[in-house]
Amino acid sequence: MQSPLYNFFYEVSFGDTDASGWMHFPNIFRYFEEAEHAFLKSRGVLVFDRSLGGWPRVKVTCDYKRPLLTGDRIEVQLEISRFGASSITWDFEVLNAAGETAALGSVTTVRVNHEGRPQLIGDAERSALERRI
Repeated sequence: MQSPLYNFFYEVSFGDTDASGWMHFPNIFRYFEEAEHAFLKSRGVLVFDRSLGGWPRVKVTCDYKRPLLTGDRIEVQLEISRFGASSITWDFEVLNAAGETAALGSVTTVRVNHEGRPQLIGDAERSALERRI
């Protein structure tokens, strides 16, 4: 990504790997989610509240380019590629310490109320998420 909306740094832990010592593939989505939640919190946007709702995932994709190992320092870059009335599609790229792409993908989330029904993304939330700092 040329100029991501948000950068998040993480270290691959032993518990994130399989018997080979390589990161187990679904953990890439956990790294994305940690970055997403940190970004939402940094913008004062709801992550999840039982009485207010949250952002469940409705579609995920990922291309794996390089393995990650225990102790690797990584950077997760986020960008919003699409705003719908009640959904957001996030693009993410995970870089290793050498700046090489280890994985890239997208996650579509839907803003839902406490009953799990889609709700419109409000102007304040949309503005907070679109703003470049």
